[in-house]
Amino acid sequence: MSADIDPDTSRHGAEPTARTPEGTGFDAVDRDRDADERSELPNSVDEPDDGSSPTPAVTGLFERVLIVTDGTERGEAAVESGIDLAAAHGATVDALYVVDTTEAWDMVVERREGEAAVEAAEARGLERGVDVEKWFRYGTAHEEVLDFADAHGVDLVVLGSARRTGLDRLVHPEPLPTRVQRGGTVPTMVVGVDDER
Repeated sequence: MSADIDPDTSRHGAEPTARTPEGTGFDAVDRDRDADERSELPNSVDEPDDGSSPTPAVTGLFERVLIVTDGTERGEAAVESGIDLAAAHGATVDALYVVDTTEAWDMVVERREGEAAVEAAEARGLERGVDVEKWFRYGTAHEEVLDFADAHGVDLVVLGSARRTGLDRLVHPEPLPTRVQRGGTVPTMVVGVDDER
């Protein structure tokens, strides 16, 4: 077996260092020693004082997630993703439906559709063990979403993507997700529909 001597360390009275080629067995000794040192480090699991088994510490990135739903397929995708994210982080969810008074042709019908949408979000939350509060707002959709997020200390806004075609692009040059992203100070997650459903 051969070892290379580092010529720079032999100057000025320093002892030479041997560098061994990979796979000779000597590098494995160093890796085993490093593994032993890592095993002595404290664990990130909280140990209870009563002697029962340790439970992992739950710390989430988000405490409060706002899910904007509209009852469409895109809104349902936002609900699924938002609830799953909230469950993973131990967050509570606010399910918001905005009756857009600038476009709604019948407020009663819009309200019924909104009730169904937030009820579906609440049911999904119950399945995953997430607390879901239902909310309704009337007004311009992006303004109501941004006002709600600021007023309630929301950590994340989740909403469905906007698939626009033809005339809708001319009538609404900036859809709701774009307006919320540009106008808000809270992180926004825009969810698309899974094509394989």
